[in-house]
Amino acid sequence: MSQPATIQVLLVDDHAIVQQGLAAIINEESDMAVIGQAKNGVEAVQLFRQVQPDVTLMDLRMPQMGGVEAITAICTEFNTARIIVLTTYDGDEDIYRGLRAGSKGYLLKDCKPNELRTAIRTVHEGLQYIPPHVGAKLAQRMTHPELTDRELEVLQLVAQGMSNLEIGAALSITESTVKSNINRILSKLGAKDRTQATIIALKRGIASL
Repeated sequence: MSQPATIQVLLVDDHAIVQQGLAAIINEESDMAVIGQAKNGVEAVQLFRQVQPDVTLMDLRMPQMGGVEAITAICTEFNTARIIVLTTYDGDEDIYRGLRAGSKGYLLKDCKPNELRTAIRTVHEGLQYIPPHVGAKLAQRMTHPELTDRELEVLQLVAQGMSNLEIGAALSITESTVKSNINRILSKLGAKDRTQATIIALKRGIASL
């Protein structure tokens, strides 16, 4: 009997110690091996072109180019790419953006080694791997009203503590337009004020500090 083909895995994470731990978990399996490691989205896209892995493990928050942007770029160029988001963030917006970009799975970094290996094998077989708690958050996200690009920009600046006047100057819009955007944001998020909107946005992964 012939041996099954080895699943070739590309690791993308900006923390060397995380990469080393993942590589150790993967390389001890007889049916999978790490064939490349990148520390940001730009390197990930370049390395993917070179090695064309069977499965890619992709972090979300990285310098130069984040995971969502890298996933989008890779999946646009390679429609058969099989990518699993592996992150510390489980906000519903992070999950939604990662899967919408084209990832086939979503795991948190505190998952057990066996779950990681199962996810790699599952995605390699052409299936999705979405744990129940991730699926529940994704379902919850689908019921939320969508924020426009402008509202997302305003919300990000609100989260940074800017006043309406400062936001208007930063985005080259009037203060009244800022107020209108904030009112819509509060309504869509179900928040009573800017502080609560910021807390909700950070928790869900819509905005970051």
